[in-house]
Amino acid sequence: MGKVKIKKKSTHIDMTAMSDVTVLLLTFFMLTSTFLQKEPVQVITPPSVSEEKVPDEKLVQVLIGPDGKVYLNLTGAKDSTQLSTETFRSEVLQEAYGSYSETHPSAPKLTMQQALEFSKIGTFGVPMKDLTSWLGMKMEKRDDFLKNEGGIPIAISVKDGPRNEFQTWLNAVKVVMQRHDLGKDLVGGRGVAIKAGQDSPYSLVQVVMDNLQTEKLNKFTLMTSLKSEEE
Repeated sequence: MGKVKIKKKSTHIDMTAMSDVTVLLLTFFMLTSTFLQKEPVQVITPPSVSEEKVPDEKLVQVLIGPDGKVYLNLTGAKDSTQLSTETFRSEVLQEAYGSYSETHPSAPKLTMQQALEFSKIGTFGVPMKDLTSWLGMKMEKRDDFLKNEGGIPIAISVKDGPRNEFQTWLNAVKVVMQRHDLGKDLVGGRGVAIKAGQDSPYSLVQVVMDNLQTEKLNKFTLMTSLKSEEE
C-alpha cells in the first residue's frame, strides 16, 4: 500500500499587520517619552524613603556639583496654553541678562539668535560676562566650558546689597512666572528642587538655600533616590 502524501501548506506569514503595530508603538513611545537631559557634572543623589516625586514641569532645578559649582535647569509647563519650556527659558534669559546689562553697560548685546539657542539648552551655568561668547560656541566646546569653567557666581554669605548672579537668575524666574500667572507654582514648595551629591558638604547646600530664601523662595524640594531595604 502506498504512502499517503500530505499536501504541504504554505508557511508564509503575512507580517504587514505586525509591522504596522510596531511602527505605531514606536511612534507612540517617541512622542510620549521624556529624554534625560545631559548634565555638566555627575551627581549621585542621597538615598531616602520619601516616594514623593519631583514635578517634571514648571520647575527650577538647582544642580550643585561636587566642586561646589552651581547650575540651573528650567522646565516650563506641558500644557501648550501655558508657559512652554522654550518660551520660559528665553524670557528668563532676557530678564536676567537685562538686569545684568543695567549695571554693566559695556556688556555685549544679546541677539535673538542667542536667545533662541539658549531656549534649547537644558542645564546651564556660566558667569554673565561669558554668557554671550558661550552661546556662540559649538556644542562640544560649550559642554567642556560648562564643566571646566562654568558655574553661576553665588554669594557664600548673604548680605544686604546688590543681587549676586545666582539671585539675579532666581529673580528673573520669579518675574517671568508671575507674568504668566504661575507665581503660586513657584513659591508653593514644588517649583524649586535642589539636586546635590550624597557626599556633598552640607555647607554647599546651605549656601544655596540661603540664597533661595533671600529671594523669598522659602519652600523647595531636595532631590533624592529611593532607599533600598539593605540601606
